[in-house]
Amino acid sequence: MTKFFCFLAIVTASIFFLFYISLNSAWVTSLDTSAATLLKGNSFIEFFHYFGKTKFIMIVAVLLLVWLWIRNHNYRGMTLALLTIAGGNVLNHILKEWVHRSRPVIPHQLKSFSFPSGHAMVGILYLFTIAYFATEHEASEKKKILLWSFAIIMAALIGLSRIAGSRHFASDVIAGWAIGYTWFILSIIWYERRKKTVERHK
Repeated sequence: MTKFFCFLAIVTASIFFLFYISLNSAWVTSLDTSAATLLKGNSFIEFFHYFGKTKFIMIVAVLLLVWLWIRNHNYRGMTLALLTIAGGNVLNHILKEWVHRSRPVIPHQLKSFSFPSGHAMVGILYLFTIAYFATEHEASEKKKILLWSFAIIMAALIGLSRIAGSRHFASDVIAGWAIGYTWFILSIIWYERRKKTVERHK
């Protein structure tokens, strides 16, 4: 894990807290209104919310755990996947209960709280975790760039789908991406340090 990505995690954590303390500010309201106006009703973008649904992510997570076990009994990797995806989901619910922000007012709106977006946060976590394992031992830089680009684009579309469907404000989504990335990097730091420790004692 390079210093740049660690620094970026500090930046994204700061972005999360900036939005948290500014939820009632004029600039956040303006951002939310502008994004809603731009994206609301976009059926193409809204379709991607299916890739952030809990059931879908659970299936993907189970398949990832099975793959890590079959490939080389990578129990440390399995723990990382649980830490990022399951742990991130728990953290998201804790943060929502802590902030208590209501969702956009529309008919038949979801009853859970809005900040930060679970789709944005857990979406980035499961996609980045898959990309990390898929490129962990990959020698081709082109394949690495392709896989990570796909993960980033998918995470972006999943988050934007919640604005298009009026399920979240833009600030919820940005905060979800931000804290999701921070949690991902913290988990990777643990994983790589643990990996080095085990290798030193072999």
